[in-house]
Amino acid sequence: MSFAAKACTLFATSVCAVVLSSTAAYGAIGDQDNKPPSSTPSGGVSGSTLNAKATATQIKVTPVSGGASGTSPKPLAPVDPNWKPPACWYEPVATPQALKAAVGRLKKNPDSDLVPVTPSLSWGEDLMVDHYEKGKAENGSGDGYDNYNLGKDGMFWRGVINQDRANDPESYDCEDTLFWQNARTLPANKHAPTPEVLAAYAYDKIKVPETEIEVKPATEATVNLPSWVWLDKGTFKPVKVRAELTAAGVWAETTAKPVALHLDPGTDDAETSPASGDCTINDDGSIGTPYTKGEAGSTPPCGITYLRATAGKPYRLSASITWQISWQGSGGAAGDLPDGTFETTQDMNVQEIQSVNR
Repeated sequence: MSFAAKACTLFATSVCAVVLSSTAAYGAIGDQDNKPPSSTPSGGVSGSTLNAKATATQIKVTPVSGGASGTSPKPLAPVDPNWKPPACWYEPVATPQALKAAVGRLKKNPDSDLVPVTPSLSWGEDLMVDHYEKGKAENGSGDGYDNYNLGKDGMFWRGVINQDRANDPESYDCEDTLFWQNARTLPANKHAPTPEVLAAYAYDKIKVPETEIEVKPATEATVNLPSWVWLDKGTFKPVKVRAELTAAGVWAETTAKPVALHLDPGTDDAETSPASGDCTINDDGSIGTPYTKGEAGSTPPCGITYLRATAGKPYRLSASITWQISWQGSGGAAGDLPDGTFETTQDMNVQEIQSVNR
């Protein structure tokens, strides 16, 4: 028995005791016009997806619109603290030919790299030949395959771990042993790469513009006189990214749309306008109203009035934009994800009103 076979036997009650996903289709898949993707499968052997690390996803995320202004150095923070992107999912990683070639390398050189059959488990020659060539069930892994399913239309799939959640226990939920899936179908498994999963994966890949608000006066306010705050129209536009798993024929486009600005003056000795500090976005895409000469004493639709001067240390004005998240994907799928926020801060010095005695 090979080392890999012995290792799997030792772990037969845990990692190895997994059951293959059902090969029943999750559903036919295709593009937004419901056209099926190409039947040409992808995959490889050495240096390919079959031998890639557990965090090496094939999902490609590309900007669709708004990307030029998306310069934030950190992702959006979900308003719902309990929401998380997917921890793991399944992807097609090898054609029958690719899998046979990988086992062929093991036959020629048993000391070569073992074949990863789950994100955390690899098999050697004995197990691979028995299960994928001779059709034997291995350690609870379900029925085997006849000669690597050569001649059939489909691919072998395996779990992938989201590198951003690699330390999360849920990342070990995709431990089904390398299994077969017919072409143009998804596994009947809650961790299948559905459009919703791709949309959620793209959530923290969105780069939105940094929140640089206009304030009048810019850096020094006066006690009891309102500071006007606004964002020009066109500064904040919806940002859309596309996540696509070409080998599975699945895609999703996730859109972040700015809907509100929240102001926190950085001290209790201040009042915001509106009182909640939430400035809604206008129909033209702007927030608030630009200050014009002669309105110094007027109440702005979006602004702050400081009630006490700073004493050598400026207040930290915080401005956060709320972004509404929606998505649409292959097969006509669509939905919403939790709103996200992006926050920046800036210093505000506040002076007392200077009077002149004559």
